[in-house]
Amino acid sequence: MKNRRKTAAEIRAMRESGRMLAQVLELLQQKIAAGMTTGELDQIARKELAALGGEPAFLGYKPEPGGSGFPGVLCVSVNDEIIHGVPSNDRVLQDGDLVGLDFGVRYNGMITDAAITVGVGKVSAEADRLITATQEALAAGVAAVHGGGRVGEISAAVQARLDRDQLGIVELFSGHGVGHELHEDPAIFNFGPASQGPRLQAGQTIAIEPMATLGSGEVVMSKDGWTIKTADGTLGAHFEHTVSVTEAGGEILTQL
Repeated sequence: MKNRRKTAAEIRAMRESGRMLAQVLELLQQKIAAGMTTGELDQIARKELAALGGEPAFLGYKPEPGGSGFPGVLCVSVNDEIIHGVPSNDRVLQDGDLVGLDFGVRYNGMITDAAITVGVGKVSAEADRLITATQEALAAGVAAVHGGGRVGEISAAVQARLDRDQLGIVELFSGHGVGHELHEDPAIFNFGPASQGPRLQAGQTIAIEPMATLGSGEVVMSKDGWTIKTADGTLGAHFEHTVSVTEAGGEILTQL
């Protein structure tokens, strides 16, 4: 779907949607612990979002017509799982696990999308390095946003930070426009020259989401038809914010 510029009222709705989203992710980060199941995290997100007055944007989502809808409100991706992990009451978290939490919220018809990666208990030094670099790559991408700038400026900024730590960049998946739909134009890749891609206009809303690994960056689809894993079994990390484009820069909508 084309990413048209949002009205002031639509941006306000997305700020509220994003505030709810950030509140849920903060709660999950506080609650996550060894011995919990990924299904329990999904239930916490469901209950908290309902209490806040938002609707889940991922539940029942179908990438293609006729397929099965996503069964949870929250994507929970563990260790070598990069994105789209399906929550399960059989998947028990262990001390040292790396967990990606990706969440989407709809409020007054407007959608925001954000993700964090957190460690369960004490994680390895390499896992911590991966988390730090990927989170800083997101910050670099947001800092590159401005009205009139090319999408490639975001891509190049993200890549530069991930390259500093010689991390694998997941090239098969990208950030995207967001707002009226969960996925709108344009695609926002995490690699490539600053000169590539369309120019952004003030009022557009986009989701920037670096995905990095300690290995090659190549990925495979799991048997469940949803979960995307590293092909070489190395750890992955994923961070994401929904951002409103302004002439001066980017306003993060998915924060408290």
